[in-house]
Amino acid sequence: MSPELQPLGRALIFLGVILTGVGLVILLAPRIPWLGRLPGDIIIQRDRFSFYFPVVSCLLASLFLSLLMWLFGRFQR
Repeated sequence: MSPELQPLGRALIFLGVILTGVGLVILLAPRIPWLGRLPGDIIIQRDRFSFYFPVVSCLLASLFLSLLMWLFGRFQR
């Protein structure tokens, strides 16, 4: 394999790992009862209107993904 294609290969492997992780989260999310129902998630329900914004769930997901990316970057060097 030529050296100029190595970054492309690594990027494709990384993208595959990310897509696999997203797929697993989508498959397993219904089995995690607290996901999206944490204290601090905004739920407004009216007669013909429903608004849902999972603030705390998004913050926790962002924290977890940031930690994961930091660890991945730390071990790649």
